[in-house]
Amino acid sequence: MPSLTWNASLANDLAPMDATHREFIDCYNAVATAAPEDFLPAFDRLIEHTVAHFELENGWMAAVDFPGCHRAEHDRVLAVMHDIRKRVERGDMFLGRRLIEELPAWFDNHVNGMDAALAFHLASIGFDVGQGALRPLAEGETRGAGGGCASVNAPESSAESAPAAASAA
Repeated sequence: MPSLTWNASLANDLAPMDATHREFIDCYNAVATAAPEDFLPAFDRLIEHTVAHFELENGWMAAVDFPGCHRAEHDRVLAVMHDIRKRVERGDMFLGRRLIEELPAWFDNHVNGMDAALAFHLASIGFDVGQGALRPLAEGETRGAGGGCASVNAPESSAESAPAAASAA
């Protein structure tokens, strides 16, 4: 069974997000190494953590009106986890173990894609995750444009590449 290990490539430099990702890894590894009789309770702890983990990120996204594709992915993952949980409870360990085999690849992609975009956006607009609000601007300061679901590029990076793309066409 695969395991997950925290490493620098999973850090998004947003302390609460990084902390919840470390917790996810701990919960995941407990399921991945669980004996058959301990699988369901460990899986329940993973689901419980994932619900709280996603609620935290969803709250930040709601506060800044972040695009809904990230939340939709959270909803899909939880739907799969709850469905698989029911199947495991009925004795279908195959799908439970199969999900655990697939989660590391999903997690790495999600953390380095959607979560990185969210962390970038929150930092660029000055959102204080501890307070759940935008930090006040200093005189003359403006807010960054942030990012969306598919990109963590700074706005000037996109603008610089547009003329090159247009002249290449």
